Amino acid sequence: MRPSIPVLSDYGISPKHGFLPDVLPLTRLPDPYYNKWESIAANLQSLILSKRLRGVIDRLPVLSTIGLEHDAEWRRAYMLLTFFAHGYIWGGDTPCDRVPPSISVPLLDICKHLEIPPVSTYAASVLWNFKPLFLDEDIDDLDNIATLLTFTGSLDESWFYLVSVAIEARGGPIIPLMLTAIAAARQGDSATVTRCLRAFAERLDDLGELLRRMHESCDPGFFYRRIRTFLAGSKNMAEAGLPHGVMYDDGSGNSQYVQYSGPSNAQSSLIQFFDVVLGVEHRPTGEKPDPASESEREGRSIVPKHNFIRDMRRYMPGPHARFLNDVAAVANIREFVESRAATDRSLSIAYDACLAMLRAFRDIHIAIVTRYIILPSRESRARSRSPEVARTNLATASKNEKHKKVKGTGGTALIPFLKQARDETGEPSVETWARKFMSRQTKVSGQNDFFFGKDETSETLDEPIVEHGLAGTWTMDEDYGGICNY
Repeated sequence: MRPSIPVLSDYGISPKHGFLPDVLPLTRLPDPYYNKWESIAANLQSLILSKRLRGVIDRLPVLSTIGLEHDAEWRRAYMLLTFFAHGYIWGGDTPCDRVPPSISVPLLDICKHLEIPPVSTYAASVLWNFKPLFLDEDIDDLDNIATLLTFTGSLDESWFYLVSVAIEARGGPIIPLMLTAIAAARQGDSATVTRCLRAFAERLDDLGELLRRMHESCDPGFFYRRIRTFLAGSKNMAEAGLPHGVMYDDGSGNSQYVQYSGPSNAQSSLIQFFDVVLGVEHRPTGEKPDPASESEREGRSIVPKHNFIRDMRRYMPGPHARFLNDVAAVANIREFVESRAATDRSLSIAYDACLAMLRAFRDIHIAIVTRYIILPSRESRARSRSPEVARTNLATASKNEKHKKVKGTGGTALIPFLKQARDETGEPSVETWARKFMSRQTKVSGQNDFFFGKDETSETLDEPIVEHGLAGTWTMDEDYGGICNY
């Protein structure tokens, strides 16, 4: 018996706004018992700037979660405490590897309720961290949303989160649309599947345009030096000052060090839904497709054991991760299109258009990562010859000369991973021309010397560049390691 198609309401997913909450995030916890939390939130940027946040949190009493009733209250409490925890860890001259009981005790309880790790995630910084400016206007409009909490109080940080909020809202209707397509494929209704795929491709193009707006109000240098420091996780962060990870002290005396990844766009359930519903498979970085598996259609649903994108589901709210797993069990669009490739060209073209738009979306993301992390990192390394700064954290760790020779502390390669994820998006293409088009290698022009006629060759680095990304430690060496190189 075939599994039933998931019902969105069973997972708390909105047919209009997708993985964003159906009830708008609270701007304040209603119970006065939590006024101390709200007071810290209202002054978070000033407390971080004055380096007094740790002292305030150390004096904070351990509050119970008994006053949290509705889901919106649990979500706001999680958002507040993860911001406090990251501010506490990264808000001093050196990182602190212990989160005190005043934060740890309620946070661990809240995370158990929400089925999410005790670390800042995409859900905390994006999904549950926005409000509309005008209630009668939609939240997929970047000009109508604002953040509830930031570390820096800057427009740059707010904009960084809000672009993703708008993408989630604009992409929400794709979820019921493609569940309709799955149901239609079961009935052999090619016309409905084609219509859904065309609408999907058009909406994906809209999402790409939203992502392109990142540069409008988020400065790459400010993001690299100030914002990303507070978004860092505790996994593979030895060079940044957390060799063992972080201890969430629950006051029992038995707390252990743990390591978690920081927030990442790979934690977006919406983007992962696109892959799942289209049948896009991702392999560990550096691993080539198995030619034998191309002829074994039934083997395509097997997910590699070590897969970074799959691992990021651990950082999603529990119901969202379960939804993706249940959709994967019923996803049939790729097989349906392949079975009719010889007789229904309109269907094949619509499917390939979706893959092309998703691949283009990932191209935009690669350009943003390059502009906001790769290039500022190289500028930072160039300045590292100046006297060493006293402050040690994510933003300064890569400047240290001794870290130049560290190869893939986390076994990860940032740009190769993103490029492979993009290239894998085009692999299921049905039409020959589409497969050829999406497997092309993009040539980056403008890097040669106009006056001296140098060839367009990439600069060869003597040592691999180690970069501390939000979800762990990455190396920008194109040839070394992989994100799932276990």
